[in-house]
Amino acid sequence: MKGQVKKFKVVDEEFTCFNCGLLVKPLGYTSRDHCPNCLYSKHVDINPGDRLNSCQGILKPIGIEKYKDTFKIIYQCTKCGIIHKNIMARDDNMDLIIELSKGVI
Repeated sequence: MKGQVKKFKVVDEEFTCFNCGLLVKPLGYTSRDHCPNCLYSKHVDINPGDRLNSCQGILKPIGIEKYKDTFKIIYQCTKCGIIHKNIMARDDNMDLIIELSKGVI
């Protein structure tokens, strides 16, 4: 996929987190793809927002990396093992972000 531009479809909709049960509201400025409370996500996209991935596994947050003036959450799918990264949202749980940066979670 190197050299190819990812297609991005904005999907910013309310959902109930499968991990912690929080009713997650739309983000309002870009696509919401993970729970701001527990940071978990689902492996549902091939390209951002397309919902075409048949894996449907759980994306567990396993780390953080610096990205421009913010951070990316590093995920590992518990079903297929793929590593996925996504930019953190403004309302993400900073206590968990800090714990991830320490390698505690």
